[in-house]
Amino acid sequence: MHVILATDADWLVDEVVAALGDSDTSFTVCREGRLVAGLVKERTPDLVILDMQIGTMGGIAVTMDLRLDESAGTLPHVPIMILLDRDVDVHLARRSGSDGWLIKPLDALRLRRASRAIAGGGCFAEGLPDAEPEVVESIDVDEAPTEETVDAG
Repeated sequence: MHVILATDADWLVDEVVAALGDSDTSFTVCREGRLVAGLVKERTPDLVILDMQIGTMGGIAVTMDLRLDESAGTLPHVPIMILLDRDVDVHLARRSGSDGWLIKPLDALRLRRASRAIAGGGCFAEGLPDAEPEVVESIDVDEAPTEETVDAG
């Protein structure tokens, strides 16, 4: 497996490589978000891991850039995981087109589970409510019940 890791934080490189590194995994570390698309073009990775803050272009912007290039046909689809700084960043991650995200602080177990799911074509998303959203069916106005007046007396 080949992973592109985009971050300018050395501690994050150490943590991700320690959690995911083995004899079958190689890493390309990129310290500038705007260079990620070029790296993807050179060698299509099995997974792209993006830090929320990467120098002058953060993980959300890089994800959107990669997805725009994909839709234009200039880059292949690559699985993307964003490492979020706060749980309030989930909204941005959901709208960016990423395949999943983790919320810092990180740990090796979550990193491995998320990377396997995302690289395997699935999704891994933290910070979403556990409850299923309520589904409200639309009512045809012509078939809607008429209003009744009830006397409380």
